[in-house]
Amino acid sequence: MAFLGVNVDHVATVRQARRTYEPDPVWAAAEAELGGADIITVHLRQDRRHINDRDVRLLRQTVTVELNLEMSLDPEIVEIALSTRPDMVTVVPENRQEVTTEGGLDVTRQADRIEKAVERFRQEGIPVSLFIDAEEAHLRRAAELKATFVELHTGRYANAQNAAERRARLDELAGAAGLGRQLGLTVNAGHGLTYGNVADVVRRLKPHELHIGHSIVSRAVFVGIREAVRQMKEIMFRAELLA
Repeated sequence: MAFLGVNVDHVATVRQARRTYEPDPVWAAAEAELGGADIITVHLRQDRRHINDRDVRLLRQTVTVELNLEMSLDPEIVEIALSTRPDMVTVVPENRQEVTTEGGLDVTRQADRIEKAVERFRQEGIPVSLFIDAEEAHLRRAAELKATFVELHTGRYANAQNAAERRARLDELAGAAGLGRQLGLTVNAGHGLTYGNVADVVRRLKPHELHIGHSIVSRAVFVGIREAVRQMKEIMFRAELLA
């Protein structure tokens, strides 16, 4: 069964709206674990718009499942990651003006920086995932850079405007997942996944991990984080049974 990584960034977003101490993403992570989360994911951005250094430090001390730190290649963030020692890091593109991550990492143009970062993390025993678009060139480059994982950007599938476009995007993702595994990469997926669109991703991509945040936190407003996570896990489980 695919593992579920629950991203608690948007709990911190609500906290930062008032610059206060609640809701606490560290508490949210504990609740997500109780609901069945296999991984806790957070993105420490350069601008600290949601998750901050204190959150990462306390999460490393309290999370009992795997901790996945999403990050840019900014030198300060790399050093924080190396000192915090999460169970894995996911390198993502970062634009100060974006609302959320807008696309995959350009592994070709940033190959030198990525290669150096991958090697530093490898020396510390921390596996690296690269968040990329479902394109052959990026997959082959990720394999050359010796990443352990790739996380396929599912945003174009999630934002498809009609059924035909959705099928086409899903076909692209499924093909990329197959190629990634042939290249020796462990294939994850994430971005824009919801309770309504996740089942087809599970069936077609057969991912190792899914990383989902906004949809789970949104549902948690009404049912609580434990129940929101439990419902997502149930959908994933049923999708695999029908695959």
